[in-house]
Amino acid sequence: MSPLHLSFYSAFILSSMGLAFHRTHLVSALLCLESMMLSMYVGLSMWPIQTQTPTSSLLPILMLTFSACEAGVGLALLVASTRTHGSDHLHNFNLLRC
Repeated sequence: MSPLHLSFYSAFILSSMGLAFHRTHLVSALLCLESMMLSMYVGLSMWPIQTQTPTSSLLPILMLTFSACEAGVGLALLVASTRTHGSDHLHNFNLLRC
């Protein structure tokens, strides 16, 4: 395994572990999701270089677009939940309550 692959895999695994274990604030969960998306973007954009294909793929651009949309929606949810609940602690949210 090359050091490049090891760094992509470790970045994705560390961010998913951060999402699984450190879920106290909504901001930290959103940052972990964003780091997962960025590690996948870097991996997908370096994949044609590693396989030495002559054409570039459109998939990394689409993934970066969806990542920006996800960040915008996440920040909008953060602002809305902070206004309604007073904080961004995840244990204050009840999914069964509207």
